[in-house]
Amino acid sequence: MTDMTVTGGAAAASPPDAAINRRTVIGFVAMVFGMFMAILDIQIVASSLSQIQSGVAASADEIVWVQTSYLIAEVVMIPLSGFLSRLLSTRVLFTASALGFTLMSFLCAQSGSIGELVLWRTLQGFIGGAMIPTVFATSFTAFPPARRAVVTVVVGLVATLGPTIGPTLGGYLTEQFSWHWLFLINLLPGLVVSAVVWNCIDIDKGDRSLLSGIDLIGIVLLATFLGSLEYVIEEGARNQWFEDEEIVRFSILAGVAGVLFFWRMLTYRRPIVDLSALRDRNFAIGSLYGFIIGIGLYGSVYMLPLYLGQIRGLNAQQIGATMVVTGLCQFLSSPIVGKLSAKMDVRKLLAIGFFLLAASFYISVPVTADWQFNELLLPQMLRGAGLMFCIIPITTLALGTLPPQAVKNASGLFNLMRNLGGAFGLAGINTVITERLALHTRVLYDWVDPTRPVVQGWMEQVGNRLTVSTGNDAGTLAVLSGIVQKQAYVMTFSDLFLVMALLFTLALLTLPFVKRPVLRGAPDTGAH
Repeated sequence: MTDMTVTGGAAAASPPDAAINRRTVIGFVAMVFGMFMAILDIQIVASSLSQIQSGVAASADEIVWVQTSYLIAEVVMIPLSGFLSRLLSTRVLFTASALGFTLMSFLCAQSGSIGELVLWRTLQGFIGGAMIPTVFATSFTAFPPARRAVVTVVVGLVATLGPTIGPTLGGYLTEQFSWHWLFLINLLPGLVVSAVVWNCIDIDKGDRSLLSGIDLIGIVLLATFLGSLEYVIEEGARNQWFEDEEIVRFSILAGVAGVLFFWRMLTYRRPIVDLSALRDRNFAIGSLYGFIIGIGLYGSVYMLPLYLGQIRGLNAQQIGATMVVTGLCQFLSSPIVGKLSAKMDVRKLLAIGFFLLAASFYISVPVTADWQFNELLLPQMLRGAGLMFCIIPITTLALGTLPPQAVKNASGLFNLMRNLGGAFGLAGINTVITERLALHTRVLYDWVDPTRPVVQGWMEQVGNRLTVSTGNDAGTLAVLSGIVQKQAYVMTFSDLFLVMALLFTLALLTLPFVKRPVLRGAPDTGAH
C-alpha cells in the first residue's frame, strides 16, 4: 500500500534529526492540539451537567447521555481510525476529523433540547475520535527513533492532561460565561488546527484500493459490539446491572456481536481492524497496562470532584482550582520522564509510576469530611507525576517495537484499551459507591440507635441548641441523618482509594514478568 511504503520507509530508514521537515513538525504540533481538544471534551462537561440540564430542560436520567453518547461514539471510531488513515491518508483523515469535530461543537452550543444535544455530542465524539489514535501513530511513523522520546512525552502529556483539566476548564467557563462556551471554545482552535494540518502534513498517501472488498459486516459488528458494551458499562451501575432488563438485552447483544466480530476479524481476508499486533508480546502487555492506566486516569478525575462536591460542598470553579495541582505536576514531571525514558529501561520507569500512583491512593485512605487543599496536595502531586511515569513508557512499550506498517492499526487498539479501561473503571467505581454506601449507611444507622444512652445524650444536646437558635426542637433527627450520610460517603471514598491503591500495587508486582523491550530503530546497548 502506498501509505505504508512512505511512512514505513521513512521510519525504517531512521533519518537524521536534521532531515525532519519543519512543516511536518508544525503540522504535528497542530495535530497534538487537535487531539487535546478531543480528549478534553470527554470530561469538560463533567462539572457542568446540572447547568446543562437546566439549559436544555433534561431529566436527571437524560442528562448523563451528554457524556455517555460522546464516549460510546468515540470508542467505536478509535479502532476504525487505522483503516481510515490508510484509506484516506493521515492528512485527509485528520483534517476531516478536526473540521467535523468543530462543526459538531458549534451545533452542540446551539442545541435547544436534550435530544439535539445528544445527537450532536454523538457525532462530535465519533468524528473527533479519529484524531486521538492518528496522533499516536504519527508520533512513531513521522519521526526517527532519536526524536521519539521528546515526541512521546508531548503526546503522553496531552493524553493525560486533557481529562485532568477538563473539569477545571469546564467549571471556569460555566461559572464565568455559560455552558454553551464548553463547546464554543473549540471553534477557532478547530479551524486553525484544520488549516495547519492540511497545509503542513504530507507524510503518506491514501490507498483507495482498500475500498475494494471493504468489510461492511465487520464495521456493523464492531459498532454493535463496542456500542452495546460501552452502554452496559456506562449505565450498568446506575440501573442495578442485571436487575434491569435493558442492561441484560444489551449485554447479550454485546456478547453475541463480540464473538462474531472477533471471528470475522480473524477469518476475513481484509479485516476492518487488524488484530495481528496483539501477537506482539510487548504490544499486548502495553495495551493491558494502558487499560489499567485508563482506570486510574479517568477514575481519579471522577472520584475527586465527586468528593469535593458532595462532601466538601465546593462549586465547579473551586473544584477545578483544587484539581489543577495534578495537571501542574504532570506538566512539570513530563520533561524529567522524557529525559529518563531515553536512558532507562521502561520497566524501571513503569515501576516508579505504579509506585507513585499506588502511594497517592494509599495516603488518601484515611480521608475525612474535613480534608481541604493542604491534605489533598500530596496525593495529587504523586498522582500527577505517577501518571506521566506510566503513560510515556507504556506508549513506548506498546508501539515502539512494532514495524511501521503495523503502527496505525495498533495505535487504534492501544487507545481503545485506555478508553475501555476508563469506562470499566468508572463503572466499577459507581458499583463500589452503590454497594459500600448502602453498607456503611446501614452500619452507621445501627450504631446511632436512638435507644442507646450515648446517642440519647447527643440528641438532647443538639436538640437544646436547636431550640435556643430556632425556638423549636424539630430537626434533631435531620441533623443526625445528615451526619450519618456524610460519614457513610467518606467511608465509601476511603474504600475506593484502597481499591485503587491495590490495583496499582498488583500492576507493580507484574513488572518482573515483563521482558525488556528493544525499541525498533533504537540501539540495543545490551543493558538487560
